[in-house]
Formats: sequence, structure tokens, C-alpha cells
Amino acid sequence: MPALFQPLTLRSMELQHRGWVSPMCQYSCDPDAAPGVPDDWHLVHLGGFAVGGAAMILTEAAAVNAEGRISPRDAGLYNDEQAEAWERIISFVHRNGTAGTKIGVQLAHAGRKASTYWPFSGKSGSVPPSEGGWDTLGPSTTSFEGYAAPAAMTVEQIHGVIADFAAAAVRAVDAGFDTMEIHGAHGYLLHQFQSPLINQRDDEWGGDETGRNRLMLAVVDAVRAVIPDSMPLLLRISATDWASGGVDQAASVRLSREAAAHGVDLVDVSSGGAVAHQQIKPGLGYQTGFSAAIREEAGVATGTVGLVTTPGQAEHAIATGQADGVFIARAALRDPHWWLRAAFELGYDISWPPQYERAVPRRTF
Repeated sequence: MPALFQPLTLRSMELQHRGWVSPMCQYSCDPDAAPGVPDDWHLVHLGGFAVGGAAMILTEAAAVNAEGRISPRDAGLYNDEQAEAWERIISFVHRNGTAGTKIGVQLAHAGRKASTYWPFSGKSGSVPPSEGGWDTLGPSTTSFEGYAAPAAMTVEQIHGVIADFAAAAVRAVDAGFDTMEIHGAHGYLLHQFQSPLINQRDDEWGGDETGRNRLMLAVVDAVRAVIPDSMPLLLRISATDWASGGVDQAASVRLSREAAAHGVDLVDVSSGGAVAHQQIKPGLGYQTGFSAAIREEAGVATGTVGLVTTPGQAEHAIATGQADGVFIARAALRDPHWWLRAAFELGYDISWPPQYERAVPRRTF
């Protein structure tokens, strides 16, 4: 059996294989009629991956409050209407997933990178309140380059955000999600508090590494406390800020070790996003080394993501111990049936939807 198609169990969640769907923002909620509510686009987008053989799907970032959305068109999980819309998608995935597909929600708050124009709007930067935007919050008043400056959060606001993550987690459980991921990467709020390039606080929520990691771990604790013990909890981090003086691999190993002690079952290892002057060095599978280091040195399961495009790459990452799973992102947008094709290319038989059985490729000898 190819390593990519070996099963994996996280707490009570049994995954048929190690090929998964990375969270990918769609910026497709109606900001006027139904803010934060996933709709038919999300059903077809995520449902296609279930039909296409993914073992686990993570949704796009779902904001834990209205001010935490990256853009006015982002999804959320902070009211009943949103939760009910997610239930419809969850039901489809569970009924039609060809690999016993599990689905998790990514819980997020964008912090100083909230209230921005969506990529295909034709504009860039912050959306002003006059156009449906809002004032943003962050650990300090420093802005992301090109965006409006945030207000520094009060301690009361920090505790409010922690409570919002917990409330969203309860809604996720009630909606039927199989797991959830806390978004602590890509320069969004939890990463903003973690990064010394952004967090300039001198209270218990800033300063040294312990203080800067405090919010991330407090959110982990709050979410872990309200979800079933049988449900696995994932955490996405940026393993490096790709900028001098920022988060680096060693700091991420230490954070991951602590997160595991606080109840995180798998660390989804990405990188970057904290500052615009980052110097990323992309290439095929360029983040797998971070995943390998965290897996080995922190003693926690990891998922790798980033320019993993072919089944052979994914197989190599698992077979060589660089990760426990591979999150497919843009390659899945190009081919929503990536996992069915991967199984064929790696010589493994996987179930196809009965409606598509006439299209199953045949091996010739």
C-alpha cells in the first residue's frame, strides 16, 4: 500500500488515507443579504473534493466574530444562520464522500488583516466603513503594510476573542463537524500576537516568547475545553516569518510542543504572512522541512502544505516521515478529483462514486 493511502487515526476520527484538503478562502459569501453565510458555491466547492476522494476536508477560514473576517465576503461561524448553512454542506460531504470523508472547520480571526478587499474585487487594501468595512484590532497599533492601522486590543477584548473562539467551537460541534482547526498562521490575529515583528505589548500578552504565545495557547485551551475529548483538534501555524527577527523554526518547534501538551493533535505547518517584507523562498514542497522538524523535535503529528502538486511528491513526504498527512491546495482547485487520480498513479484501488464508475481508468499490462 502506498504510504499516502495508509489510514490514520486522530483520537476517535479515522481517516482512510493521508491526502487532505487545505483551507482555501473563497470570498463568496453575500456581504449584504447573508454576511458570513456559506452558500451554493461552498457546497459545490467542498462537495467536489468529497466526491473526488479526499479523506479530510478543512473549510476556508470561518471567522469567530464579524470583525474577524478577512473581507466582507468571508465565511463565519458566529450565528445560527451560518451554522445551519454549514450543516447542509457537512451533510453532503458525509453522504457523498468516496473515502469516508471527514470535514473540519478552520476557526479564525484576521486581526489587523481584517476588513480588506477580496482578491477579485479590483481593489486592494482596507475596506473603509463607508463601503461595508470596519475598524480592526491587533496586539499593537502597527499596521500591515498598505492596510489601515488597527487599535491595540484591551485585555477585555482579548478575553472576548478567546470566548468567541470557544463559542464558535461549540457551534461547530453542534453543526456536525468531525474536527476543527485553529488558524494561528499567515499573519492573522493569533500569529500577530506570536510574532515579535508585530506584537509590541509590554503586558502579559506580549514581551517574551511565553507572553507572545499566550493567546494562541489560551485559545487552544478554550476550544479544547468545549469540544468532546474524542474530537481531534488541529492547529495551523506559520513555521517562519521569513524575515529577520521574526518567528523561526526553533520557536515553532517550541510552540508546537506546548500546543500538543495543551491538547492539539496535529499541527498544520505552513509559513509566512506576518509582514509584507518577508523573503519567501518558494519551490516544490518548500515547507515540508518545517513539518519534518516539528514532527521529530516536538513529538506531534504534522500535516504539510505548500506547492505539493503531484501524487509522487505527496507520497514521498509521507514515506520519508516528513509529515503524517498532506494538505492539497491549489492543485485541488485545478483538479477536484486529485485523490482519485493519485490512487491510480500510485497503483492503489480507491472507491469511485457510482455515478462516475464508467470513467474509472483501467490499467493495461
